[in-house]
Amino acid sequence: MVKLMTYAGAVAVDAPGTRTGGLPHTPPAFEWPRCRECAGPMQFLAQVSLADGVAGSAGLLSISMCQNDPGLCDEWDANAGGNRAFVFGADPVHVATPPDDGITLLDECCASRFVQVDVEGYLEAAEHWHEQTNRPVQDVLGQVGGQAAWLQNDETPVCGSCARPMTFLVQLEEGHDHRTSMNFGGGGSGYGFRCEPCATAAFLWQR
Repeated sequence: MVKLMTYAGAVAVDAPGTRTGGLPHTPPAFEWPRCRECAGPMQFLAQVSLADGVAGSAGLLSISMCQNDPGLCDEWDANAGGNRAFVFGADPVHVATPPDDGITLLDECCASRFVQVDVEGYLEAAEHWHEQTNRPVQDVLGQVGGQAAWLQNDETPVCGSCARPMTFLVQLEEGHDHRTSMNFGGGGSGYGFRCEPCATAAFLWQR
């Protein structure tokens, strides 16, 4: 069984729950992440309610990535400092304000509708949904839970605190419209992970 995220229309930039784009919900003391390479502020990509991926969980996975000089800040790498992922505990309600400099926001904030598809693999599930609904496959925004569908080799990150492999939480596609989409190198996928005991998170993308 695969749990797909599908495009459910544009929503307000401060909408609660799982979405791509908009403004992140964070703890009050949160500081907008900056790229380790260029020092510019990162672009907020998505927030994922942990309860959508793991029943009974609370909190959010929040993902940002540098887009100030795409391709030069190693923003695809989980450890190079060109992206950041955070796990916030109890569902945060503070709406962060982006800095005035840099590229910080996507051009659309997209709601997600979840669809359970009774097949084994994510790629098969996306194709099955497309055939059953006659909607474009680009309207599949990703998946939550399950198994990562790697485009290259398995790059599951290890936790920087305990050195154990992290747990896969979400796979993100670039978006339903290339004019407002994330930049994963053109046709790539992003992968979000967490270490539950250490409350750490990581993100990377492949194409």
